[in-house]
Amino acid sequence: MLSNLATRDVETLIHPYTNLETFRETGPLVIERGHGVWVYDSDGRPYLEGMAGLWCTALGYSNEELVEAASEQMSRLPFTHLFSGRSHDPAIELAETLKELMPVPTSKIFFTSSGSEANDTQVKLTWYMNNALGRPRKKKILSHIKGYHGVTVATASMTGLPANHADWDLPLPGFLHVGCPHHYRFGQEGESEEAFTTRLAAELEAVILHEGPETVAAFVAEPVLGAGGAILPPAGYYAKIQAVLDRHDVRFIADEVICGFGRLGTWFGSEAMGMRPDSLSFAKALTSGYLPLGGISVDEPLYRLMVQQSAKLGTFGHGTTYSGHPVACAVALKTIAIYKRDRIVEGVAEKAPQFQARLAALGDHPLVGEARGIGLIGGIELVADKASRRQYEPKAGVAARVVAFAQAEGLIVRFLAGDRVAVCPPLVIAPSEIDTLFDRLTRALDRTAAWIAEQKLEAAPLREA
Repeated sequence: MLSNLATRDVETLIHPYTNLETFRETGPLVIERGHGVWVYDSDGRPYLEGMAGLWCTALGYSNEELVEAASEQMSRLPFTHLFSGRSHDPAIELAETLKELMPVPTSKIFFTSSGSEANDTQVKLTWYMNNALGRPRKKKILSHIKGYHGVTVATASMTGLPANHADWDLPLPGFLHVGCPHHYRFGQEGESEEAFTTRLAAELEAVILHEGPETVAAFVAEPVLGAGGAILPPAGYYAKIQAVLDRHDVRFIADEVICGFGRLGTWFGSEAMGMRPDSLSFAKALTSGYLPLGGISVDEPLYRLMVQQSAKLGTFGHGTTYSGHPVACAVALKTIAIYKRDRIVEGVAEKAPQFQARLAALGDHPLVGEARGIGLIGGIELVADKASRRQYEPKAGVAARVVAFAQAEGLIVRFLAGDRVAVCPPLVIAPSEIDTLFDRLTRALDRTAAWIAEQKLEAAPLREA
C-alpha cells in the first residue's frame, strides 16, 4: 500500500516521462533532502544520486554558497525583468562572464528559463535571421535521430525520439532527422568508426541536396547525445559534419544543455568533441540546477541583423517573463565562481580516467553490449546476446529493471530508450564515491541477470537498424 504522502502525490501531480498507469500502483520516490552527491527519501534512506538530478546538479546538494547567493539576491531584488530596456546587475555581470567563457565568437547573451526555451529561441532566431537576409525559404532544421532538444512544439520536433512524437502530431513540417552517430548500434558489419562517420556525413549531405541547400537553415546537435542514450559520437565525427555544413551555408548550433560547464572535462562539450558551432544553447549546470536558467550565445552577424530588424519592426518581439531572472543570475554567477575557484572542470578531467575505467569494465558483464562515455558521463547498452547485439523485447523492461535494482542498492540512475542506462553524477563526486557508484550498479546488473534467468526471457528477433 502507498503511504499517505505517496497517495497525495498520485492524486494531485502529473509526472513528466512517467508511465502514468503503472505509477498509480508504484507511487513516487519522495526525496526530502540532499547533501553532496547523496539524497535522502522520506524514510531517511540515502541514495547516491548517479544522475545529478536531471544531468544538472553539478555541485551536488545543499551547497551553502549557492543558498546564500540566492538569499542575498532575494533580499535585495527578488524580481525585475529585461523587457523594454530594463536591466539589473546580476544579468549584466553574468552575460559578461559567459561571453568570456564561450568557445565561439559571441557578441551577446540571450537568457531563457530552460534548455527547451533556449533551443526554441535558436529555431526562431534562425528563421528571423533568414527572413532578414531575404532567404524566406531557408527554414528547415536538421537534428539527430535519438537527439534530445526539449519539449516545446519546436524543440520536441527537433528531438528524434518516438515517445516525443507519437500522438503529439509531431514533428512539425520542416524538421528533419539524420542518422544517429552511434557506431555500436548503427554501424554496418565490419564498418570502422571512421568509415561510419564518413557514411553519416555523406548521408547528411545527401539530405541537404535532396531538400535543397536554399531551404536548409540549421543543424542542431548535442556533443554527447543525452536523453537519447548517453551516446558518444566517434572521434572525428563532427569535423566531417562541419565540412558538409560549411559547404552548404547551414548554421551549426550546439545544444550544450547537458555537456556545458564541465561535464566532459572541458568548459563546453564542443571543445572536447571538436565542434565549431555558430551558437551554443546552455542551461542545467549553469546554476548547478538550483534555479531555472538557460540561454544562448549570439554572434555578431546575427546581432547586427537583430538590430536591423528591430529598427524595421519597432521592437525585438521575443522574450519571457523570467528571462534573466535576478535570483537565478546571482546563483549562476556564484556557481561559475565556484567552478573556477575549486577547479571543478579540471577535476572532472582528473577523475575521468577512473570513472571511464569503471564504466568500461561493465562491458565484461554478460548483460552489457557497450559501456562508453567521456568525462563524467556514460551509457551502457543492455543486450541479450553480445555476438549478435540482439536485445530483449522492449516490453520486458530490462533497463527499467536495472534502474529499480540500482535504487534498491541505494543508487539513482536512469533508463533510456533502446535498453540503455545512463550515469551522470555530480561533478564533485569523490573517487571513493565513484567506486561506490559502480559497485552498486554492478550489483544491480547481477540482480537483473538473475531476474532474467528466473523469467526465462529470450532475445528478441534481430531487427534492422
